Amino acid sequence: MTFVTALKTAALALALGFGIAAAPAHASCSIVAVTQGGTANAAGIGQAGRCNRMTMYQDGHGNTGISSQDGNRNRAVVIQSGRSNYADTDQRGNGNIAGIAQAGQSNDAAIAQRGRRNAAAIIQGGTGHGATVAQAGQGNVVVIVQN
Repeated sequence: MTFVTALKTAALALALGFGIAAAPAHASCSIVAVTQGGTANAAGIGQAGRCNRMTMYQDGHGNTGISSQDGNRNRAVVIQSGRSNYADTDQRGNGNIAGIAQAGQSNDAAIAQRGRRNAAAIIQGGTGHGATVAQAGQGNVVVIVQN
C-alpha cells in the first residue's frame, strides 16, 4: 500500500468515525453540535427527518460552515481552522456520510449527496484549495486529499 493510498484510507476512516459517534439518548435522535473559537466565524445548520447528526468545529477567523440534512440517519462533520474557509454539506436521502477537514487560508469545500449510503471525505491543507463532490444514487464513495 502506497503512502497516498494509506492517507486516503485514513482520511475516509476519520470522516466515517466522526460521523458515527455516540448513540443519541432522546426520541428524535437528531443531534447538532457546533463549537467555534476565534472571531467572525458563522455556522448555519438545518435538519429534517430522523436520527441525523451534524458536528461542526471552527477555529480561526472568518470561517463559514453550512450544513443541511433532509432524510434519515445522515452524518456530517465539518472541521475548519485558519482564515476565510468555507464548507457546505447538503444531504438528501438516507444513510449518507460527509466529512470535511480544512486548514490554512481560503479553502473551499462542498459535498452534495442525493440518495442512499453515499460517503464523501475532503481533507485539505495549505492555502487556496477548492473541492466539490456531487453524489447521486446509492453506495458511492469519494475521497479527496489536497496538500
